[in-house]
Amino acid sequence: MEKKITVVIPSYQRPELLSRCLRALEDQEFDKSAFEVIVVSDGPDKYTCQLACSWKYAGLIDVRYLALPKRKGPAAARNAGWRASDAPMIAFTDDDTIPDPYWLQSIWHAWKGEPAIVFTGQVIVPLKGRPTDYEWNTAQLEKAEFVTANCACTRAALEQVNGFDESFEAAWREDSDLEFRLLQQHIPIYHLKNAIVLHPVRKAGWGVSIREQRKNIFNALLYKKFPRLYREKIQSKPTWNYYLMICCFILGVIFALNEAYTISTVLFGAWLLMIGLFAGRRLKHRSHTTSHVFEMIVTSAAIPFAATYWSLYGAWRYKVLYL
Repeated sequence: MEKKITVVIPSYQRPELLSRCLRALEDQEFDKSAFEVIVVSDGPDKYTCQLACSWKYAGLIDVRYLALPKRKGPAAARNAGWRASDAPMIAFTDDDTIPDPYWLQSIWHAWKGEPAIVFTGQVIVPLKGRPTDYEWNTAQLEKAEFVTANCACTRAALEQVNGFDESFEAAWREDSDLEFRLLQQHIPIYHLKNAIVLHPVRKAGWGVSIREQRKNIFNALLYKKFPRLYREKIQSKPTWNYYLMICCFILGVIFALNEAYTISTVLFGAWLLMIGLFAGRRLKHRSHTTSHVFEMIVTSAAIPFAATYWSLYGAWRYKVLYL
């Protein structure tokens, strides 16, 4: 039987999460013979291979496994997946999601045979109590216009835009890049409220927000490709507050080294005030445990430096004036 839908899941060294996602796909209220799942490992990964292959022979759904020869990011993995499929509709999700039982059914029933069309569903991030800063940031997926954790594209739509841009080597902005290219090609994108995936928040280590700033490299790439859409949909203006904080700190050090202690004290005072205001905004409606408050204070001092460094690195790497 020809497949109606192919579900493409990029994964790498997360067999427990992938197994949970595959169980949810096995519970779909959709003809099991009418869809297949292609798991694409972002590089050689024997554990993902073993899991996918065991599911192929013991599970209720058709699972195929592909592996990239080396790590290239989820954009490249998704491209390998949809290009290996013959189905007219390609659904994308991630290994850390839990698709609703009616996810595929909602997508299929919404499609009326249009050759080039895209659907984006609803992402729900379940949270309990006051979230941490990392949990709150993850929950912003619920407000995103287009995320590859829950979308479906006809093969014709993907072929028209040549799939994902593999220059996005991390799980960041590759979905916005695809959305912007779809908009450029006037391919309609419809939002399906009933096509739902849960996106539980994974555990994150202390200071994760500093490491996350590396993603600014790909903000620069997206800005280079779509400056107008970037300012309209992603970030309306540069992070001037970061630059002001950095300037106050550097000038404070310079004046202190030149024994201009009064000016230095004023500058350091302004820097500390801005850190306090930044940390306060990040703590609003979020966890107020002692460890989390301390983490917010420390990371609020470090983030402007880390974000600016990676933004400037991205601007240099992609030869674009991005601030």
